[in-house]
Amino acid sequence: DYFRYLAEVSDGEQYQAVVKKSEDAYKEAYKNANDSMAPTHPIRLGLALNYSVFHYEIMNKPDEACKLAKRAFDDAIAELDTLNEESYKDSTLIMQLLRDNLTLWTSDANQDGDDDREGENN
Repeated sequence: DYFRYLAEVSDGEQYQAVVKKSEDAYKEAYKNANDSMAPTHPIRLGLALNYSVFHYEIMNKPDEACKLAKRAFDDAIAELDTLNEESYKDSTLIMQLLRDNLTLWTSDANQDGDDDREGENN
């Protein structure tokens, strides 16, 4: 997350370097979390949330952001019954944030698509 935040305030060559470091760190952390944590684990869900935001806001890849967020949400839903009481609240809160982002991002995509079609008619 540190590199993502740094990317938000960087420009030029520094921006490109920070984005690369951020992407590399997210990729490695995401792979490790997927290999070693349950889909409902709050850390794994939080990482998926932050990585999807990175794709959406920094990389300008809304499709990738939605795909990542949806997969994390769907994987967690499939194993919701395995959640222990201790992490239930944290996990379901992060799942709600994933779903909120998906709703927002898909409505943004639909509005952009509507704007594109309106421009074609003019």
